[in-house]
Amino acid sequence: MRIVAVCGAGTGTSAILQVNAERALSRLGLSADVSASDLARVADAAADAQVILTSTELADAVRAAIGRSHAEIIEVVNYFDVEEIAGRLEASLG
Repeated sequence: MRIVAVCGAGTGTSAILQVNAERALSRLGLSADVSASDLARVADAAADAQVILTSTELADAVRAAIGRSHAEIIEVVNYFDVEEIAGRLEASLG
């Protein structure tokens, strides 16, 4: 499975989300290739992704950028809350 963490600039915030998504997956006993991307490159980064993690503020811009991708967009309110991320991933991935 491939997951992309997306923020506006693709540096700090998406890296934090990437690390915390990896922690959340570990808690759930799941494994995935998690990478970080900025909004400008999300279409390429998410071409083979199953899940895109991003903020509520960027979700519509991500949807517009990825077009017809089949990746599910999961909106995260607090990038530092591993429990929130785990809960959203668990609800999505079953």
